[in-house]
This record gives sequence, C-alpha cells and structure tokens, in this order.
Amino acid sequence: MIKILKNIRNLYIAKVKYRKYQIGKNFHAGRGVFLWAKSKLKIGDNFYIGKYSIIECDAFIGSNVIIANHVSLVGRYDHHYQEIGVSIRLAKQIRDEDYNWKGLKSKIIIEDDVWIGIGSIILSGVTIEIGSIIAAGSVVTKNVDAYSIYGGNPARKIANRFNSEKDLEKHISLYSKNYE
Repeated sequence: MIKILKNIRNLYIAKVKYRKYQIGKNFHAGRGVFLWAKSKLKIGDNFYIGKYSIIECDAFIGSNVIIANHVSLVGRYDHHYQEIGVSIRLAKQIRDEDYNWKGLKSKIIIEDDVWIGIGSIILSGVTIEIGSIIAAGSVVTKNVDAYSIYGGNPARKIANRFNSEKDLEKHISLYSKNYE
C-alpha cells in the first residue's frame, strides 16, 4: 500500500505540480523538493531527487541520475548585483520578466548515470558528463569529466570512477545493453 501511495505522489508531482517541465518515467522526489526553471527543465527516466533538494535554474538532466538530499542546482547570476544605485536585495533578479543581465541562457547539463552526493551545490553553466560522481558537500563550478569522481570546494577531480580501462569499457557495454 505504501508503494502505491508513493507512486501516486510521484505521478502527481511530475504530471500535475510540475507539468510545465519535461519529466521522464520513474520519477521520484523526496519531501520538500522544489523545482523552478526560467525557460526549460528536462529530466530523463529513472530519476531520483532526495528530500529538501532544489533545482532553481534551467537544466537538462539525463536518465538514471541520483541527486541526494539537500542538493542545490542554482543559477550563477540570479541577481543583478552590479545594478547601479540599487541594493542587491532590491536589484533585478532572474525571475523578473524584464531581467536582462547575465545568466539568461545559462543552464546545467547532467548527463546519464550520474550520482550527486548529499549537500552538493552545482552552479549554472556546468556540464557533468556521463557516469560521474560528485562527492558529498562539493561545490561544482566547472565542467566534470565523464566517469570521474569530483569533490571539494571548488570541486576538482579526485579519481576515475572505475579502477581500470577494462572495467570502464565493460560498464559502458553493459550499460548500453541494459538502458538503450
């Protein structure tokens, strides 16, 4: 019964609450998740976003992606902090219709088979390539290489996801068979 209720809740979130966004099959959002995009938010199949996480920018997210709890995907230039004679608090922000400063075309791209650890922050303009892992508490300000593990503030490459080129090739082959 609980599984049925969770499925109904997830369908409601994907198809009713956030119907203006493109959300694939097998979507799950934990408690307190918030989604907002100025122009476009597209999420692939088999997506999981943990509780109290937010997506507050344009983003393209692939399939088989896990976003842990308390993760933020946010715009890099959401407030026009250089607006002359106006306090930052009252300056134009990206949500305003007449906002015309930096960041309007900036988005986050998260490719397939990515895991973003708890408490991480991803800034707009970043691409996280296929198969990567972002360590807990990281702040991602630059692009992430495929099948890599990044961590820290700012995030930098820590290791490759797989121990050998042979393991990586086997994963890619099996992943292609299982998910395409």
